[in-house]
Amino acid sequence: MEVLSKGNKGKTIIILTGLGCSFDEWYIITKTLSKTSRVVIVHRPGLGESEIGSDVRNTGAVVKELLDLISVLEITEPIVLVGHSYGGLCVQHFAKSYPKMVAGMVLVDSTSVDLHELDELDLPILDETDSDEVWLEKCKSYSSMKQEQLRILLNPTLSEKQKSFPKEIRQRLLDFQIRPSLYKAMYLEISNWKQDAEIIKSLETTLNVPLIVLGRDVEFCIKLGLQGGLPEEELRILEEKWKELISRQGNLSSNSKIVFAKNSSHSTHMDRPDIIIHSISEVLN
Repeated sequence: MEVLSKGNKGKTIIILTGLGCSFDEWYIITKTLSKTSRVVIVHRPGLGESEIGSDVRNTGAVVKELLDLISVLEITEPIVLVGHSYGGLCVQHFAKSYPKMVAGMVLVDSTSVDLHELDELDLPILDETDSDEVWLEKCKSYSSMKQEQLRILLNPTLSEKQKSFPKEIRQRLLDFQIRPSLYKAMYLEISNWKQDAEIIKSLETTLNVPLIVLGRDVEFCIKLGLQGGLPEEELRILEEKWKELISRQGNLSSNSKIVFAKNSSHSTHMDRPDIIIHSISEVLN
């Protein structure tokens, strides 16, 4: 498994990225936090240089891999766990399974254990491009292609912020998007995430660790959707439900705080790295 470790002092922070997301997207955050903490961020099997293997890809597998990683790195103190999107679902599974190993958590616009409720919304236009079924079909197709085919089809680009990253990281970000194994991993993770959610809900663990739940900006996301030609009524239904699901995540711990990051899309780590750095620092302290 490809692991990036920065810093060698202070508490250990382990970051789990979102579905199909490179850990290099977190460059600004890991660079800043590593000045005072040990920061570990991983590519799950199929992502980056991590081999996909033949094992089941679900949140339970990630929990086991995280246990192995903690052992290999000889981490003996409780860790601060940070999870974005699908990585947040994995963090919830780990924390409820091994609460004594967790010193604190930051969930970044995390996938909810009640994600099935999104399927119950009446969103005919949005579902044409963003349902699980559409994503599964797309991932299945991409996973069977060669890298050069994906390069031509996807024409990967960098955001304005990413263009300021070191050259090596810029190239890794571009290469990351054209690996067929990425889409095989995404296909498997999406296929299992609703079943994973039910398993996590069944773990009746009461946490009492510092938890900050970060959610995206509803109006900002609606504005982005409108710019893409999507209907406002459906966007508002989706964003209000997502906000509700994010808010419920505060119930994971008796010591929680919920923050909605202004001017942030689902990619909060790229839009507002400052608020993630602040939230992790607050949990550390």
